Amino acid sequence: MKLKLTLLTLLVLFTISSKAQFSINGELRPRTEYRHGFGTLIAKDAEPGFGISTRARLKFGYKAEAYEIFMSLQDVLVWGENRQILPKDLNNSFAVFQAWAKIKLSENMSTKLGRQVLSYDDQRIMGGLDWAQQGRNHDALLFNYNKNKFIFDLGLAYNQDYDNMTGFQSSNNTYNTTGFFSYKTMQYGYLKNTWGDFSGSLLLLNNGFQNYDAFNNQDGISNLQTFGVHLNYGKKALSVASNLYLQTGERQGEVNVKGAYLASLDFTLKTKSAVKFGLGAEIISGNDGGAGETGAFFPLYGTNHKFNGFMDYFYVGNHANSIGLIDIHASANINLNKKSSLLVKVLNFSGEQKLPSGEKSLGTELDIVYALKLNGFTFKAGYSQMFESDGMYELKGLDKSLAANTQNWAWAMLVFKPKFL
Repeated sequence: MKLKLTLLTLLVLFTISSKAQFSINGELRPRTEYRHGFGTLIAKDAEPGFGISTRARLKFGYKAEAYEIFMSLQDVLVWGENRQILPKDLNNSFAVFQAWAKIKLSENMSTKLGRQVLSYDDQRIMGGLDWAQQGRNHDALLFNYNKNKFIFDLGLAYNQDYDNMTGFQSSNNTYNTTGFFSYKTMQYGYLKNTWGDFSGSLLLLNNGFQNYDAFNNQDGISNLQTFGVHLNYGKKALSVASNLYLQTGERQGEVNVKGAYLASLDFTLKTKSAVKFGLGAEIISGNDGGAGETGAFFPLYGTNHKFNGFMDYFYVGNHANSIGLIDIHASANINLNKKSSLLVKVLNFSGEQKLPSGEKSLGTELDIVYALKLNGFTFKAGYSQMFESDGMYELKGLDKSLAANTQNWAWAMLVFKPKFL
């Protein structure tokens, strides 16, 4: 019976694959972390955090002549989160990470609808946040035009707490999901073109955030506009990348945003000795407004862990309406051999504005990441340490006399990506 079932399954898969392309892939990513100052300063009498989590993903792809379907199921498993023989997962972390259909409209045009990853350029404003075990996705409708070296994307999203939608009156369309710049509506246009060694892109993004009155009832939408360019030039050993973004409109709660900006410039030099050097700077505006307004920029839906230090002291669920940031950094990425590499990066932080004490210096972070390709999987490990200045204690609200002498973070991770079919 088992043999007949197996043969039948193979016959069905063969029939499917003969008319279209069908794939099943997986990912298993266990990570161990030691946290002693990750995300914020830790007090000297606080116990460091130590734990293990695993991201498990199962991906299904189906590609026909006129359309394509993709699904990715995932669960984030924290070791020990459930007691023995528990009939259900208390963490409630199982999710459909992606579920979308892509329809071919013409040779150069397509539309993609459903839950998907939206990632552009260096992922500064919109990215997949793959470092986080849960990742980042959007429920959206995307129109794409791609011809030669020109790309145009138009994205639309409308989010709803469907259980609350009892009718079509506006009072029944209140979106109750808040936090981390969760939006009710989104519209964006993305254009990119490449001219030889130079490429440039333009992003125009509007996010509508649900407002509430004093009685926690729906009170309209605040619209925040983010727009800017990403430029990239690369020839032979030298490459240069730059970002310039502005924000205006309103944050949630009808907070006026005026003069908010992000600007960065990065140089990368590849040498013949298998070393890639990097040097760059980024400035992000801070809050200089009075009541009801702000000049602080926030990079919204980017892969923020990639920027401003791997210890996530800035713009990773924090620093949303603060003194801004000036980040000057240098790095060396060394290919030790064909299978291993070592990244060493140093970042110096200071406020774009002064703290109430007049201090601007925040500290210096050291990041080290080692990667090794093994037989079909990858091993990665990292160590980071923050050398905090007096301004960092003030910013994070921890007295220097109460803080631990060493603020550090270490992690190790295995990455398996099997192709089942």
